[in-house]
Amino acid sequence: MSGILVITEQSGGVWHKMSFETLAAGQQLGRELGLPVRACVFGKSTPSADLAAYQLDAVIAVEHDLLEQYTADGVTAALAGLVKDLQPDYVLLPHTYQVRDFGPKLATRFERVLLSDVIAFKVDGQSVAFERQLFQGKLNASYASAAGAPVFVSLQAGAYRAETLVAGSAPVETRNPLLEASQIRQKPEAPFRESARAVDLSAAELIVAVGRGIKEEGNVPLVQELAEALGAELAASRPICDSGWLPMERQVGSSGQTVAPKVYLAVGISGAIQHLVGMKGSKCIVAINKDAAAPIFEVADYGIVGDLFEVVPALTEAVKKARS
Repeated sequence: MSGILVITEQSGGVWHKMSFETLAAGQQLGRELGLPVRACVFGKSTPSADLAAYQLDAVIAVEHDLLEQYTADGVTAALAGLVKDLQPDYVLLPHTYQVRDFGPKLATRFERVLLSDVIAFKVDGQSVAFERQLFQGKLNASYASAAGAPVFVSLQAGAYRAETLVAGSAPVETRNPLLEASQIRQKPEAPFRESARAVDLSAAELIVAVGRGIKEEGNVPLVQELAEALGAELAASRPICDSGWLPMERQVGSSGQTVAPKVYLAVGISGAIQHLVGMKGSKCIVAINKDAAAPIFEVADYGIVGDLFEVVPALTEAVKKARS
């Protein structure tokens, strides 16, 4: 058996949105190569029916009591057995924190490497080149596997769009892997970044981000009010977080979070490459900056050249009036 296997991620029945982005990439790769596409979801019990609503050759639910809480050992053992049985040509995964943990371990089981954070692929006949960014997005490099199948690839957030998924009806198969507690060396702990003030910006559909154009910490509430009016998450460029004006978990960029919201409003952000790497996958980018030559306008869908201290209050008032 060959084809494409898409490994998805969910927790307690709640899907990670990057699962569906990766599924969209799998469908596209399958169409271009003429290969069957199967999707896998793992856990104690899984919402596999959600995946069955898309055009896939099969949905495989890998279920076991020992998969109720995530451990790299448990997931790797369960998925390694599935990959061995299916013998896919390509294994696609979302580039989540969890995949960064178990993905390399899974690939190593097959004497392969995980080609991580891929932003695109190009098909030439039956060969596939995968594209990654280097030097904080300054260069793009193409990679092709010389080792043969299976090829393990993780997809960057926003690289593909869940909206492009083709609906359908797929059969669901449940597999119960042979797992024993002795195989799991880790003790499950709280999920990564779970704390009182932590925020997962990668899951946000609307983001208002503030940059050094805000000038001082006392002006940040000006942008925060706009975010609240829009029902958006507040984010920032690195200088804002380095100064302690906003917590580090709200940083977007190469050293922060990678986001792909429906709308990304950049306020007072010049558009350094380190920041663009983290947000240019956004569906719609709106920039407010007084410098008409700012690099942010090169990626923006809409731009306002003006003083943010005049534009933002006016925009906030307009949003409040429209919602009242």
